[in-house]
Amino acid sequence: MIYGASFDTPEDNKAFAEKFSFNFPLLTCDGPMAQAYGAADPGVTSGYAKRVGVVIDPEGNIKEWLPKVDAKTYPQDVLKRI
Repeated sequence: MIYGASFDTPEDNKAFAEKFSFNFPLLTCDGPMAQAYGAADPGVTSGYAKRVGVVIDPEGNIKEWLPKVDAKTYPQDVLKRI
């Protein structure tokens, strides 16, 4: 399954995803989670997460990490590769 993540509230993420017709949900994450997946610098707990691409397998292992992605095209790009 594909998700997006940000520091925004679940309600804000839902509204944003609906506004832009995303076909995947946006998850609210905290600073430590974002830092663990390289989407925030150490010590960052709010503000904006980086637009990185992370593919995580069912066991929680990172299979792909890209330092910059286009949020509009990345989900389809990943689906084509996997």
